[in-house]
Amino acid sequence: MPYLSLTTWSLHRNLGPLRWTRWDEHSRVHITDVQDQPELLSLNELPAELAGKGFTALEICHFHIPDISTAYLKQLRQSFTEAGIRFYTLLIEYGDISSSDEFRRQADIDWIKGWIDIASLAGAERVRVIAGDADPSDQQALRRSAEALRELGNYAIHRGVRVVTENFHLLTSTADNCLALLQACGNILGLTSDFGNFKGSGKYDDLAQTIPHSESIHAKAQTNNEGYPDETEFIRCLDIVKQSGYEGPITVVYDGPGDMWKGIERVRKLAAPFLS
Repeated sequence: MPYLSLTTWSLHRNLGPLRWTRWDEHSRVHITDVQDQPELLSLNELPAELAGKGFTALEICHFHIPDISTAYLKQLRQSFTEAGIRFYTLLIEYGDISSSDEFRRQADIDWIKGWIDIASLAGAERVRVIAGDADPSDQQALRRSAEALRELGNYAIHRGVRVVTENFHLLTSTADNCLALLQACGNILGLTSDFGNFKGSGKYDDLAQTIPHSESIHAKAQTNNEGYPDETEFIRCLDIVKQSGYEGPITVVYDGPGDMWKGIERVRKLAAPFLS
């Protein structure tokens, strides 16, 4: 049966500092900016907090990891063990492995490998790698992305980590491209489907195609200006999950205004009937 999970993005105003990585075209290097903010809850405290609220798993955005030293990563791993919840996915939020710029593409692959090493030390079961920013009609970009995902998948598997990609950013904005990458990579690659990332009139058809092949569901509700979800739209997405027979984590995603815990709880109540 599906079970309850959370992404740290749902608490992005409550965690810190943030480590933002960007590519500097002039110097041709990655630059990491650290943005300080009041830390209301440390990442090491979060697994126990979630366990007390009935969550089974957590997905962490890479920029929420404040320290990549071996000592800190072992502490983070221990916090999951002590709380009894799963570190399901490290969400690597940067990189364009579809780029036609071979220098940039290889630099991003190497950088992602570094975060796979971090995920392994911290005990993450999976890493989410963005397939790319190329136009979805660019078949050469799709092939470059598949080649990189195979390389990264093989690198990760020897470190006890599985690579997944997501219907996230331009290249995987269509179900066809998501499924083409899975076919090109075979068992070395998994998939995450996010309710909020497919757009337009074909959204529900796209979700119906990708969810049966997914290992994680990002249950992102469409919210109004006060942070209240569109219940009808969200439940329609959850019905697709139910009809597919999906049995993995349903990861609550809230990025609306106001108190984030209250926003999470509003989404969680809608998802509760679909959980074990």
